[in-house]
Amino acid sequence: MAARAGVITSRPTVKRQVWKDLAAHYKKIEDLHLRQLFADDPTRGTRLTAEAVGLYLDYSKNRITDETLQLLIQLAEESHLQDRIDAMFRGDKINLTEKRAVLHTALRAPRDASVFVDGKNVVPEVHAVLDRMADFSNRVRSGEWKGHTGKRIRNVINVGIGGSDLGPVMAYEALKHYSDRNMTFRFVSNIDGTDFAEAVRDLDPSETLFIISSKTFTTLETMTNAHTAREWSLAGLGGDEKSIAKHFVAVSTNAAEVTKFGIDTSNMFEFWDWVGGRYSMDSAIGLSTMVAIGPENFRAMLHGFHQMDEHFRTTPFQQNLPVLMGLLSIWYNDFFGAQTVAVLPYEQYLKRFPAYLQQLTMESNGKHVTLDGKTVRHDTGPIYWGEPGTNGQHSFYQLIHQGTRLIPCDFIAFSKALNPLGRHHDMLIANVCAQTEALAFGKTAEQVAAEGTPKWLVPHRVFEGNRPSNTILAEQLTPETLGKLVALYEHSVFTQGVIWNIDSFDQWGVELGKVLAQRIIPELESKTEPPLAHDSSTNNLITYYRKSKQ
Repeated sequence: MAARAGVITSRPTVKRQVWKDLAAHYKKIEDLHLRQLFADDPTRGTRLTAEAVGLYLDYSKNRITDETLQLLIQLAEESHLQDRIDAMFRGDKINLTEKRAVLHTALRAPRDASVFVDGKNVVPEVHAVLDRMADFSNRVRSGEWKGHTGKRIRNVINVGIGGSDLGPVMAYEALKHYSDRNMTFRFVSNIDGTDFAEAVRDLDPSETLFIISSKTFTTLETMTNAHTAREWSLAGLGGDEKSIAKHFVAVSTNAAEVTKFGIDTSNMFEFWDWVGGRYSMDSAIGLSTMVAIGPENFRAMLHGFHQMDEHFRTTPFQQNLPVLMGLLSIWYNDFFGAQTVAVLPYEQYLKRFPAYLQQLTMESNGKHVTLDGKTVRHDTGPIYWGEPGTNGQHSFYQLIHQGTRLIPCDFIAFSKALNPLGRHHDMLIANVCAQTEALAFGKTAEQVAAEGTPKWLVPHRVFEGNRPSNTILAEQLTPETLGKLVALYEHSVFTQGVIWNIDSFDQWGVELGKVLAQRIIPELESKTEPPLAHDSSTNNLITYYRKSKQ
């Protein structure tokens, strides 16, 4: 075993004895049904649970035995998971390919904490930015901040992409119940002009503030939309360049480009290279969230993050929620061959949560080489997807229940409704319980026939069951609870990455297409026929597009 840059590496995962033991164990229990597991252990439904920081995890409806859990825990231990957790929280540069620390956890550390990067405590900087964000948010929310014409700001548009969009838009939708309803919040990310056009179509430029979120202030999609926003704002404010300073603020570290754009750098909110984009919603990237819900609620969300961080850092693996979820994902991904995970929040406010998790999980663990640059010999990075219940029950649940693919599911639900209306919430939670029960136990041919079903119809109405699921329960969707949920999945992703011995914190896979696009743009826009040196398909598509747009 060798240590490098604070990261422990070891022999390939598939060559470890515990991995081989898990493979042999899988062969023994692959046909074991959840019906049998529950029949053999009347305490299973209460025993295979874990609870921490206000989240309750029922993982009893998974295709596992006590031996499975023991082997998975052993896998985590032999993968030096605790050492890697400690290295991350310590500020070691565990993002090897970019030579960076990974300290999204420092974004929610208490004011009196100490987290060091290159010998410097970064917590004071984090709270200095949070304090500036709070001051700015209070001024906008109170009406003290005025636009160029003296009108108060009533519309806030966040312009970003990737982590600079998915986090803020998910958090806004999730916490809309706590937002200032006298203000309008919108989000622009797509370079498709329709995204911007629809965002501003009914807004008054004199009442509209843009938050431009780009670390480098050079991101193609974000800056294209930012310059379009600048033109739209100037057109509505008489063309006065001085108006930009009152209608634009920046979340960036590039002061020169921010100034060039016309934004006062006193209204530039920074973040750091030890924060990956998909882990940045609780940094200055969350400025739109703070304006929407207020600084007090934002800090409550940070407290929720921190509680889950400490649980992950200090709790034995047997009761560690992110570790258990990460290990179960490994179990299905690498031994059952399950390629996807469905995330099913039974809470309408969490409608963008699955989309947020898509970036968090797949950009993090969609990797084909190990930390040492060697080809991985097992599957990594399952596909995450989902929709809120009960809507999904009337569309894709058919595939989960009776299709040929094994799709592990995470159900997320809350004991108390934010908008109690008659029987609605009891009916909603009844569906959570019913769906997990139906997925686990199904309905046999004998049961279907006993209901008087015609013989020819029986096969069509059989539910095989044995479909695994986790159920995550919390009291109510609050800012604090949202922080806990996001951190739960962040650390589950990290757990999986450690087991696979991959770098969960770089994202080189997003680069190649962006580089090629920069080559193609001038070829599409050229007034004369450009020489093309792509493959025959790409050359043909460019030629066809140029002709058809004339």
